[in-house]
Amino acid sequence: MTISADGTFPDGAVRDRELAGALVAVRERIAGACAAAGRDPGEVTLVAVTKTYPAADVVRLARLGVPDIGENRDREAASKAAEVAAAGVDVRWHFVGRLQRNKCRSVVRYAHLVHSVDRPELVAALAKAGEVGVLLQVSLDRDPARGGCLLEEVPALAAAVAARPELWLRGVMAVAPIDWAPERAFALLAEVSERLRAEYPDATAISAGMSHDLEAAIGYGATHVRIGSALLGNRPPLG
Repeated sequence: MTISADGTFPDGAVRDRELAGALVAVRERIAGACAAAGRDPGEVTLVAVTKTYPAADVVRLARLGVPDIGENRDREAASKAAEVAAAGVDVRWHFVGRLQRNKCRSVVRYAHLVHSVDRPELVAALAKAGEVGVLLQVSLDRDPARGGCLLEEVPALAAAVAARPELWLRGVMAVAPIDWAPERAFALLAEVSERLRAEYPDATAISAGMSHDLEAAIGYGATHVRIGSALLGNRPPLG
């Protein structure tokens, strides 16, 4: 990517080519991982994580055939969603970051799916705010810094979501711990998903895998991969 050292973006035609080329490469990786796992690439949703990138990139991605867009901060996501809508472009917004209860009312105005539901208080706040699909974020290594409910808390949290008609339980999400092999993390998440589906057959989604580990995630059943840098490029370090 040709993002300059001061964080500015290239002109529109150059950026179009960059995103188109990156998208081809990402889709080839997804297709290769699906082939290795004996899966159909159509089973995997590419969620383009556009945090810190402008609404213009969301519009470009939508026009390239990427309708699923991920954001992790409400303040940025809400304004970006409004800008994209004003441009007449329809996308599905995925909220993938840690969510505070006081942001729920804003998030449900634009989000199609919230990937980071990890506590009963958040379930109640989302249900009060409106209707939205949710994934249960699972802490695989019990590190509170990354968020996520503990493995033993999943059944109770799922029941809390299922009890709220405003919320639709769609599945699970996790981030592979830095010091774990991705295969270990995603195998564990697949087990959690299997147990959840036994009780809630519609909770089929597994949100797992990012730019550096999407192949392992797909190998263990990921239905949604959250791709940022491999698609949009790395921003230069701040400061």
